[in-house]
Amino acid sequence: MLTTTHTYGETWENCLARIKPRISEEEFAKWFSPIEPVFDGTTLSLRVPNRSYATRIDNCYMQILKPVILMMYGPKTKLCYAVRIPDEQVSTVSVETDMTDISRHVTGTDTAKIYNPYVIPGMRKMIIDPRLNPGYTFSTFIEGDCNRLARSAGMSVAVNPGNTPFNPLYIYGDSGLGKTHIVQAIGHEVRQRHPELQVLYVSTNKFQAQYQIANKNGELPDFIHFYQMIDLLIIDDIQELSGKPGTQTAFFNIFNHLQLLGKQIVLTSDKPPVELKDIEQRLLTRFKWGMAASLQLPDYQTKLRIIRAKCEKSGVEIPEEVAAYLAENISANVREIEGAISSLAANASFLGRRITVSLAKEVLKVYVQMCRKEITLESIIDTVCGNLSIPLDRFNSTERTREIAQARQIAMFLAKRHTKAPLTQIGSAIGGRNHATVLHSCKTVQNMIDTDKSFRAQVEDIEKVLLGK
Repeated sequence: MLTTTHTYGETWENCLARIKPRISEEEFAKWFSPIEPVFDGTTLSLRVPNRSYATRIDNCYMQILKPVILMMYGPKTKLCYAVRIPDEQVSTVSVETDMTDISRHVTGTDTAKIYNPYVIPGMRKMIIDPRLNPGYTFSTFIEGDCNRLARSAGMSVAVNPGNTPFNPLYIYGDSGLGKTHIVQAIGHEVRQRHPELQVLYVSTNKFQAQYQIANKNGELPDFIHFYQMIDLLIIDDIQELSGKPGTQTAFFNIFNHLQLLGKQIVLTSDKPPVELKDIEQRLLTRFKWGMAASLQLPDYQTKLRIIRAKCEKSGVEIPEEVAAYLAENISANVREIEGAISSLAANASFLGRRITVSLAKEVLKVYVQMCRKEITLESIIDTVCGNLSIPLDRFNSTERTREIAQARQIAMFLAKRHTKAPLTQIGSAIGGRNHATVLHSCKTVQNMIDTDKSFRAQVEDIEKVLLGK
């Protein structure tokens, strides 16, 4: 028989007021309205119709209920259920619910403003938000030669997590190439194929922030225990562990535990394991246990498919020649492609203009880094000769007319400005001159640019052609 000393109806109403906005009206009416609370100063007993009712609340709503109870009834509150029986007696029922030190949840959440799931202990079956972006799936990932190995390994992991040679699966590459997309696609695929498994995606920076709070509040065992419960753990940007020995030790313990249990680990980084700095050797060794797959710069055809897919998703219609121009000129970064398409569509809409190659040239240089062909001494000589209508054989001859001499001086000036070639190499390639002649030519051209507007315009025209503007 449950003995009560106080009832706190008003306090319970405040609890319900905080719970109601977080669930549907139907759920609230069915599972919370019938509850009668009894509080004796330390234990909150929730009178419910039957045992299955208590089990339902414990399994489905405890993540919402626990922090609210703590906030309203106090940090040391314990929770139990009281089930009504036919003779009107009340029986106390335990469903493995532990409210001990739940204050850590509220403190951590209010202070850090980050997701700290590990501070909700005692639940028989936790429902963990995997933190996955719904748009990052294999169906929306554009495959090409640049990423086929990583995608194939990722799909193998998703089909049979923890039971492939790819554990951990370590995917690396420069920013904007799709690392986060592919690892979150693995998470989605695992949840679809294996709904009983716990999946969690977390960035290393957030993992580090959670570690710091846990360490500060004396909660490291809870922190580590939570991550050891995950079946597929995805850690993004693992290079951010550099120089953080405490977090590395915690992750080492988590990694070992998951490996021993046959759980799957997926990591991303901007560099391969051998290039990581200030990370313990024991962790680096473990990063090499499975498979490391790199994401390379997409080729033209892959970029073209990405552009078409992004346009279709955004509802933007662009002509094929514009798509080809984007693929040829945007540097190989998916984020820049997305930004370019959005900017192009916005400019066309606001200015009332059709999306053309001309418009693309006009607006994209403001938003993205356009690809530029490598500038060489040969390309400079060809550009100068073409612009000044001087045959290449005359430029390279021993002729010293004013026309040829000035063309060589302009070529030397541009070579010094746009290449890293030493002066001796520039002089040797242009007229067989020494470095002193190159310096003199550059000074001469600069003086003429400063004093002669028509000459300056001529050099600027040559330079635009050289830079592809």
